[in-house]
Amino acid sequence: MKKIGLLGGTFNPIHLGHLRAAEEICFRFELHRVFFIPSAYPPHKKKEGILDAPLRAEMVRRAIADNPRFAYSGVELERPGKSYSIETIEHFCRQFGSGTQVYFIVGLDAFLEIHTWKDYAALFRLCHFVVMTRPGFEKIFSREHLPVELKDEFCYDTQKGGYAHPSGFCIYPAEVTAMDISSTRIRQWVREGRSIKYLVPPVVEAFIHSQKLYLKKDIEAAG
Repeated sequence: MKKIGLLGGTFNPIHLGHLRAAEEICFRFELHRVFFIPSAYPPHKKKEGILDAPLRAEMVRRAIADNPRFAYSGVELERPGKSYSIETIEHFCRQFGSGTQVYFIVGLDAFLEIHTWKDYAALFRLCHFVVMTRPGFEKIFSREHLPVELKDEFCYDTQKGGYAHPSGFCIYPAEVTAMDISSTRIRQWVREGRSIKYLVPPVVEAFIHSQKLYLKKDIEAAG
């Protein structure tokens, strides 16, 4: 059974925190591939101020180029309108078929907003979830973080180490190395002329400087 991970985000810009988390999740769950999926117009963020999608996509491609288990997907950039997770998951399920298990990778901070996502209850019938700990948030995912109306659908499976759904899919808590790096801080430091070395891969740092990215204040509010 092939296993793939899906890691979406604005990636504005992609940084070492994203890459290290994906590496650890890939190793722990023995994933064959992790797809990095830049979002076009995230439903929960303002369109204004987000760096143009082709530039964010190019930074992702450059950042993951040296890791054979990482791959880029432009599925959300090619889809018109806003980016919805359920449409992305359905796309990969169709593409890879029943012989592949899909693991949707998300931070705990984002998971706490899942009740606002499109058709969120249906997501748990499509794939596994890996809920990562992020700096500044609660230590690890628990059943209490589920939307109230879904709590009774999940029970902890000690053998699997996750919260099982009647569909057979699970929500897996996952602690990753705490790297307190944020895209917001990176953009701010670029505008202030401060070094972003060791916060992003060298190829991303070089691209940001060569393209003179993030120098305008209207990029500040983007995720």
